[in-house]
Amino acid sequence: MTEPAPEPAAAVPDDDAAPDADDVAADVPAEAPVAGELTEAQLEALLFVAERPLSRTEIARLAGVDAATVDERLGDLEVSLAGRGIRVVLAADRVELATAPEAGGLVARYVGADAVRLSPASLETLAIVAYRQPITRAGIERIRGVDSDYTVRTLVHRRLIVEQGRSESPGRPILYGTAFEFLERFALTSLDELPALELETAARLVDGGDERATSAGDAPNGARELTNGVVDTTNGAAESTHPVGPGSD
Repeated sequence: MTEPAPEPAAAVPDDDAAPDADDVAADVPAEAPVAGELTEAQLEALLFVAERPLSRTEIARLAGVDAATVDERLGDLEVSLAGRGIRVVLAADRVELATAPEAGGLVARYVGADAVRLSPASLETLAIVAYRQPITRAGIERIRGVDSDYTVRTLVHRRLIVEQGRSESPGRPILYGTAFEFLERFALTSLDELPALELETAARLVDGGDERATSAGDAPNGARELTNGVVDTTNGAAESTHPVGPGSD
């Protein structure tokens, strides 16, 4: 009599065997995005401890919120700080806290800064950069009608203007624009608060700084009157600035 074939032994699971990838994916739930929160108090604390200006994008990433929420909280914070000793300063996409201009004198005495104003040449150059940025040194010189290399370097050293890239013109010269220090010194929360220029002065400012203009030695007629007009426009703000620092250039 033929004996029945033995039934195959049941497979014994191997504890050391690697599990199937599909099984792992099914067992481990996908990580759900964490809904962030950004209160006005949190934003104020973050800007207070930050050692540098923060971008809106960076704040949104840190808080786990969208850009619209950041803008809303910034608006709330600006309203809350109105009339107090701290204000929100905005420059393009970057944000920081700064002391209010009316507290500038007291703060300057505390930090020991000398109340030395900018020289006419530096103020003139700074005004041109503020209204014409981004602009190259050659563009500044076309408007002023004089060499401005030392003045530009001085303003960069004092962190009132910064490099903002390179021009596409031959030689790819450096483009300059105002820095956060400029807003703080002139008691501005953004460049939108710059005083409006007269139409004639504004038109000549644009024409004079055009990279397609003639060489620096062939400055437009009336360059001195142009810069005087720009400086006169900003003189009101200059009188209320924080001290710029030791020396004047």
